[in-house]
Amino acid sequence: MTAPETTRIEGVKLTSDAAAKVKTLMDGEQTDYFLRLGVKRAGCSGFAYDMFLDSVMDPTDVVNETDGVRVAVDAQSVEMVEGAVIDFKDDGLQGAGFAIDNPTATGGCGCGKSFS
Repeated sequence: MTAPETTRIEGVKLTSDAAAKVKTLMDGEQTDYFLRLGVKRAGCSGFAYDMFLDSVMDPTDVVNETDGVRVAVDAQSVEMVEGAVIDFKDDGLQGAGFAIDNPTATGGCGCGKSFS
């Protein structure tokens, strides 16, 4: 009898630039924080990303680490962001911010705030 196959959930990864920016944001924090990415119903395309620093890990979270920075995704959201990559872009006059390349998104709205 062979062992059943297990499915490895890839979760979400950070680029080195994004990890460096998260480290900067966490600088001086007393608690062991990590970046949490989730999905909520919002926007004209149906869903929006919810990203924030968190200190409470759930046992069902899918966690990846880049350059010492952990990114966690809750079990309900992971299906919608599986394989996504979070980057940090500083485009000078165009502004700076995190950008999410999500291969599971099938569309987005014109303002770039939501996806489907």
